[in-house]
Amino acid sequence: MRFLKPTVFIACLLPLGLLVWDAFHDGLGANPIEAISHRTGDWTLRLLLITLAVTPARRLLGWAWAPRLRRMLGLFVFFYACLHFLTWLVLDQFFDWGEIVKDIAKRPYISVGFTAYVLLLPLALTSTRGMMRRLGRHWARLHRLVYVIAVLGVLHYAWQVKADYRLPIVYAVILALLLGERLAWWRGGAMIGRRP
Repeated sequence: MRFLKPTVFIACLLPLGLLVWDAFHDGLGANPIEAISHRTGDWTLRLLLITLAVTPARRLLGWAWAPRLRRMLGLFVFFYACLHFLTWLVLDQFFDWGEIVKDIAKRPYISVGFTAYVLLLPLALTSTRGMMRRLGRHWARLHRLVYVIAVLGVLHYAWQVKADYRLPIVYAVILALLLGERLAWWRGGAMIGRRP
């Protein structure tokens, strides 16, 4: 863990570093705002799925060290979600609150994405050990919102794609597998609990 955490931290920052590099070297194409939005959104969803993969990795592969990375990965999900949200709020909408409200109300993928971001806020704010102690068992219940957020994130991604649906399908399949593993584990535990 001494070397793994810093390595994962640097790896999580690499997408931002590449984005900044491309921004300063005209590598964002004809629509840089759209490129920034897509890349920050992509990495939000990818890191969210990686975070959800931590528990199955521990259970199925015996990676006992994996849960130690979960909080950091989750905070990077929030970090990229903030960048994605701010790109839309500042660069795309220019703080035009009337248009922002209309956008949220009229465009389903914006509504779903905004809902996912709002649900992500309490998870980020309660990610510290102090908050875990204060909330007790309610902490785990609150953080189950991550499953709802993941579903909304995949929908947000799928609804804004106009032609090539391969990536949304890949993300949806990965999420279905991750949620299916949890359901199978929960049902298996419930069945064991019912045995005399």
